[in-house]
Amino acid sequence: MIIIPAIDLRGGRCVRLVQGRAADETVYSENPVAMARRWYDAGAEILHVVNLDGAMGKDDRDNLKALERILYEVDIPVQFGGGVRSIDDVRRLDDLGATRIVLGTTTLENPVLLEHIVGEFASTIVVGIDAREGRVAVRGWEKTSSVEAVVLAQKVADMGVERIVFTDIDRDGMMNGVNVESTRQIAEASGVRVTASGGVGSLDDVAALKEIESYGVDSVIIGKALYECRFTLEDALDLADE
Repeated sequence: MIIIPAIDLRGGRCVRLVQGRAADETVYSENPVAMARRWYDAGAEILHVVNLDGAMGKDDRDNLKALERILYEVDIPVQFGGGVRSIDDVRRLDDLGATRIVLGTTTLENPVLLEHIVGEFASTIVVGIDAREGRVAVRGWEKTSSVEAVVLAQKVADMGVERIVFTDIDRDGMMNGVNVESTRQIAEASGVRVTASGGVGSLDDVAALKEIESYGVDSVIIGKALYECRFTLEDALDLADE
């Protein structure tokens, strides 16, 4: 089980939201590069960086500058998502050095484009499936579609996508437990590797996800629980390695 610390960017700062609501913002650092170094020094193997402004269709220049600095100064892979909606966006991020690039809204709204992108970038592309009560949400989680998350997972797997990041929106930022069952269903239905996201509040959540590793759930993104010191990254890494 790979533990992936999250760095959510808004206005160039490191923040966390609750269930994706911009009004429920907590700023954890004015310097996201320093935060990236903190997780690197603690043993992180990969970082998950989110462009919240891009996902919401707002000016994201400060976030992209922060990403560039993180990629330059921290020598571990970076998974980046938020507002990636064109092949030019993907090419720019690939040129910057992002190891994985997460597509969300595009996956649902333009599947033909997704196929083209996957054809060019293969395993670099990760699909983010964010669900509210089992239905896929897009546009920075502001719009909930009628498409079931499990159905979309099957479709993107058929297109050649090799990894899905699955987030239960209702649990994101709440620290009340991961939706283990829905995560398992996504992995089982798609047959691809799945990264769990949303709701981690204790090491018990990491242990629960380890129980479904055999389905293809090989990693988990952790944000608020680390920032609120519910446990240390070192403790999570130790448990994940057991």
